[in-house]
Amino acid sequence: MLQFNLLPDVKLEYVKTQRTKHLLTLLSFAASAAGLALLVLSATTVYVVQKKSLHDLNSDINKYSNQLKAVPDLNKILTVQNQLSTLTSLHDQKPVTSRLFGYISQVTPAQANLSKLTIDYTANTLIIGGKAPSLDVVSTYTDTLKATKYSKGQGDDGKTHAFSNVVLATFGRDDTGATFTINLSFDPAIFNSQNTVTLTVPNTAAADQSSVFGGSN
Repeated sequence: MLQFNLLPDVKLEYVKTQRTKHLLTLLSFAASAAGLALLVLSATTVYVVQKKSLHDLNSDINKYSNQLKAVPDLNKILTVQNQLSTLTSLHDQKPVTSRLFGYISQVTPAQANLSKLTIDYTANTLIIGGKAPSLDVVSTYTDTLKATKYSKGQGDDGKTHAFSNVVLATFGRDDTGATFTINLSFDPAIFNSQNTVTLTVPNTAAADQSSVFGGSN
């Protein structure tokens, strides 16, 4: 069976153009419908869902706020809890006072006998008083304090002076020997609990505690 296309070429092109136009129109309507649906969804989320969520959050905040306000002595409880939370850091900042006698024993000449130790951990100052057989021993003691250095753990070069502003404030001499008072400042790092401190002391010192605090001259 034979078929003949009796439509002229112009007519065929027209029909094809109409079909293409119809297809594009449908695609445009579909895209517009999708955009409109997305817009409606976004508006619903912003003006309905989020608004409800914010309302619920505000309701929860008011609810729990009222519950807290109903707790008796709430401010006192919070103050105590805050103070408890700071105890650890305060403990870490507290100077290790027990190191003092070890340091003094290391830097004090064996011939010296101490009768006075006044330390101020806030001002980082120390006053040392006592007796020695001669003023030469007192001078050696002063020089030893000036030359003493420390390290505070692995990797430290140990070149930091432990004491500064070392001054022989008073001294005297009689038939039994010499009396003295030495004022100085100390580096607070040597009493810091976070540091493992090692003193480097000239060999002119290094007495023991019994001779420093309990001996007689």
